[in-house]
Order: sequence, then C-alpha cells, then structure tokens
Amino acid sequence: MAKQTWKPGNMLYPVPAVMVSCQREGGKPNIITVAWAGTICSDPAMLSISVRKNRYSYDIIKETKEFVVNLTTKQLCRATDYCGVRSGRDVDKFQEMHLTPQPSEKVKAPGIAESPVNIECRVTQVLELGTHDMFLAEVVAVRVDDDYMDEKGRFDLNAADLVTYSHGEYFTLGKKIGTFGYSVAKNKPQSIAGNNPKHKSKSSTKKGVKAKGRSGKHTRKEKGKK
Repeated sequence: MAKQTWKPGNMLYPVPAVMVSCQREGGKPNIITVAWAGTICSDPAMLSISVRKNRYSYDIIKETKEFVVNLTTKQLCRATDYCGVRSGRDVDKFQEMHLTPQPSEKVKAPGIAESPVNIECRVTQVLELGTHDMFLAEVVAVRVDDDYMDEKGRFDLNAADLVTYSHGEYFTLGKKIGTFGYSVAKNKPQSIAGNNPKHKSKSSTKKGVKAKGRSGKHTRKEKGKK
C-alpha cells in the first residue's frame, strides 16, 4: 500500500473539542476552546490542556491555577468555534454566545451551565514545550447534567451528541461499533448495529443554546425544548 511521508506534524485526530472556562478574582469569566486536551492519569484523576502563551486565557490560568473543562455538544458547536477564534480581550464570550457562567463546587472559575459535563481542575505543573505550554491539572470535581441520567440511574454521556475535532472540521460521534473489551469477551455477543435504541439522543430535548442565522447569536430555549 503506497503512502507519502510528510514532515513532522500534529496528525493525532480526532480529538475532543472542549471549552475551557477560567476567571481572575473580580474579573470577567472567559472561555477558550482547546483541541489539545487529554487524560493523563486515573488515580489521582488528572488531565492536561495545551495553550499558546499569547492567548488571553493563558495568563489567567497560570495565575489562578484553576480552570474548568466543559464538554461540547452539537448544539454548542457554533459557540465552541466562536470561542476558539475570538479573544476574551475583545469580547465577552459568555454574553456573545448566550452561555451561562455556573458556579463551581471546588474552584473559583465558573463552568458552562449548558455543557453536559463540567470538569473542575487545579493546575499542578506547567510544562514549557514550545509553541504551547501544557498545564497538568488534578481533577477536583466533576459535575454532570441530570438530563442525561438514564432509567437505571447511569450517566448516558453518549446521548449528548458530543463533538470532536478532526483536521479543521467538527463532527458528532458516529455509530457505536463495540464496547470496551468486546474483542475478548466470551459468550457475550456485542451489537454493532448502533447506539442503544432505548436511549434516544436527548439533543432534541436538552435545554441549551441554538444558533440563529450567521450573526453568531444564540437564543435561550425553554426547558424541555431544543
């Protein structure tokens, strides 16, 4: 099979597209969209984000040593893109995208109320790497939206229409093709026909924001409508 060889580059795709919220004490909250985020440890629970030094949020996070990672959905995709191409120096992203700053449990930085998952983090180390610095952080609390709890009391995260980023484009998750460990499971046939039909995506019923035209504005919806 013929292949081309390219110069070294970042081609590890797809990756999660997350909105990271932060705030200085007494200052306005801000959001930066990050595609370079990942899990680095399970015990203690830790994750990382990589941010350019010239980004407005960089100094806020470095000074406060706190941030919140907010998972993004199909309905938040426009806001996710906007928060990645506009600077908090110039605009109030919460206001422009009609997003709601939500008080956190363990950190002073707010989460985004419209996100299905808010991961509260405290920075433990900053690695200066080159174009980006990596913030290593301990997860100190996780908040999840009750709207995605299934009938068995389990959090059905995959019903949230999560968004990924791949080579300059945004995608929602596709059809389920297996579950962890299915390749070695015995006497437990795995369905690859798609997502559990009992758990219909709640993207059509989840409260949140909705894109309106090309202005970048979003309108609040009544609870229970989308």
